[in-house]
Amino acid sequence: MQKTLNKDVQCNGIGLHSGAKVTLTLRPAPADHGIVFVRTDLRDSNNIIPALYDRVIDTRLCTVIGNDAGASVGTIEHLMSALRGCGVDNAVVEIDGPEIPVMDGSSIAFVEMIDEVGLRVQPQPRRAIQVLKEVVVQEGDKIARLSPSNAFVFGGEIEFAHPSIGRQTFETKLVNGNFRHDIASARTFGFMKEVEYMRANGLARGGSLDNAIVLNDTGVMNQDGLRFADEFIRHKLLDAIGDLYLAGGPILGAYDGLKAGHALNNQILRKLFATPGAWARVDLFIDLDEGETLPKRAFAGAVPEVVIA
Repeated sequence: MQKTLNKDVQCNGIGLHSGAKVTLTLRPAPADHGIVFVRTDLRDSNNIIPALYDRVIDTRLCTVIGNDAGASVGTIEHLMSALRGCGVDNAVVEIDGPEIPVMDGSSIAFVEMIDEVGLRVQPQPRRAIQVLKEVVVQEGDKIARLSPSNAFVFGGEIEFAHPSIGRQTFETKLVNGNFRHDIASARTFGFMKEVEYMRANGLARGGSLDNAIVLNDTGVMNQDGLRFADEFIRHKLLDAIGDLYLAGGPILGAYDGLKAGHALNNQILRKLFATPGAWARVDLFIDLDEGETLPKRAFAGAVPEVVIA
């Protein structure tokens, strides 16, 4: 069944790339509302932006959504990942600036906000997107793939020529709240040698050792080190979980990303929805996030479903 927040919850922080101070408020929303962003600092034009894959306007180092009136919100992926990982189907996200606060560079602060107020079950089934056949997008050695599965599976692989990263792989199923301990606290990361270039291009102005893993040529610069030995791939999957929640519901299928980032994550959704017979929208009356098993007959198509062209 669908879920929303029990009540409003708020936090303050700065944007990773803009460096701007912002206030974020999460509010409950009715069933079938979905996740919708509202720029409260913009009052002279349309300030409402649905959290959907076809509203993505930029994928350089983060995911940015926008509307036809020019309103936009950047770095939404960590928050979207927390909403997905905690099972929030419907919410209003109010933000008084152009970018979601980075907090500590992971999703854990947003998870804690959601846990603080709790969730309310709503009287409508969860609308999931069931992957019916494999779709793949590729750019050079970067690949993103969606395949049929009766679970919410996220896997990936990265490789960096750096002694603290190297080749890392990880796979997780979003079940029994494991997002909280497997994924949520994995932080974003960057290389010190790239900081000056990014700041010259208007990016990473709010970045610091407090909200990102920063690497020099030999290792990790953060005094407390890593939270996981493979924190880098876990964060890539955190990003993917948030980016794919822009499908308009949870993806019932398996995601696999090889050196994939925000651009490929958006492209794989666009290809999925553009491919006839590759997907169906299904009503889930059982909560797979809590460890329930989807019956074979449901996965085969007996669950009520509506295909949206």
